[in-house]
Amino acid sequence: MNEINIKVAVERGLKKRQARERRFRLIGKSAIFTGLGILALLLTSIIWNGMGAFWQTRIALDVEFDSSVIDPEGNRSTEALYKANYTALVKASLRKAFPDVKKRRDKRKLYSLISNGAGYELRDLVLQNPALIGQTQRIWLLADDDVDTYGKHFRDKEDKTGTRLNAKQIAWLATFEKSESIQQNFNTTFFTAGDSREPELAGIRGAVMGSLYTLLVTLALSFPIGIAAAVYLEEVAPTNRWTDFIEVNINNLAAVPSIVFGLLGLAMFINFFGMPRSVPLVGGLVLTLMTLPTIIISSRAALKAVPPSIREAALGLGASRTQTIFHHVVPQAMPGMLTGTIIGMAQALGETAPLLMIGMVAFIVDIPGGPLDPSTVLPVQIFLWADSPERAFLERTSAAIMVLLVFLILMNLIAVKLRRKFEQRW
Repeated sequence: MNEINIKVAVERGLKKRQARERRFRLIGKSAIFTGLGILALLLTSIIWNGMGAFWQTRIALDVEFDSSVIDPEGNRSTEALYKANYTALVKASLRKAFPDVKKRRDKRKLYSLISNGAGYELRDLVLQNPALIGQTQRIWLLADDDVDTYGKHFRDKEDKTGTRLNAKQIAWLATFEKSESIQQNFNTTFFTAGDSREPELAGIRGAVMGSLYTLLVTLALSFPIGIAAAVYLEEVAPTNRWTDFIEVNINNLAAVPSIVFGLLGLAMFINFFGMPRSVPLVGGLVLTLMTLPTIIISSRAALKAVPPSIREAALGLGASRTQTIFHHVVPQAMPGMLTGTIIGMAQALGETAPLLMIGMVAFIVDIPGGPLDPSTVLPVQIFLWADSPERAFLERTSAAIMVLLVFLILMNLIAVKLRRKFEQRW
């Protein structure tokens, strides 16, 4: 009887353990699917809001390149062609297209259909081909951001209360549509231009170049310093309270909020050393301080993974300690070191807070030509656009996030590829 009771109790306990295991697995799978669902929702929202930024509205106008406006003296000098009032040509073309518009207020509304950058487009055309002067050409000009937003979100809707265009402007756009003088093209400006107050003229090239120069400075400083520190601490330094103190502080620095490094860079590099603000050189120095703990920790882990037999065999064959380290140990650990470095660079690419503290939040229009030119970086550019009131900047914010995510994914894929290609299993 006792044996039966014991058997029943064991089976009952076994069923409870199996039920708890099934619940644990269910909770784990639910957590994974919940995380994936939230991530998919986030990516879907970003892509849905950002795809429109890759397309841009243009309006065709018959532009008369009036020589009296462009080159009244007729000498065709580059300076005169550069300083001409090309916006007047755009306004004259609009007045010619809608001769019934007489009131000054209506004219201002009509002129606002075309971007303020249309004059610069005409200027570039004339500078490239001065023979256009005196001719009338059909030119596709950049539309204003309100027109672009209307065409993407309100044109096919009956309720147009959300648009900033009035009834007359919508009627004028309908006239352009009937004459097939309005269309949407791929937005090359988004990839070739710098920042701008006008959404239709804003691009990410300046921020991308700023990020590139900042990462180059960060890589040039953090990689050799981080590898050297890791090799010294793991292979050369004696085990005592000083090295223990250094190791503890390196581990603590890896958990310090990034804005603290920004405050350190502001106090040291800008206020103490007097270095210029808003330049990739200072940004690279700050990000170097931030990424060094990550690179040192990952490099030390890679060095620890090298079997002791490699060191013993090299020493047994007569190699010196330095030769053993740099000819045998470091080459075997280099894949892990490179992986840690790329992960650190990816972390630096996505940082915003430390760069805000050193002034890289400034409004920079020009494309930086080097690490000493004023610039911003892609995450800060996203921050600036997200704070802008114009609706068209919302699309560009999401599109810039998509570009940043592509760079981060590529860097992490490179890290995984390097690890799988060069990693050796012992």
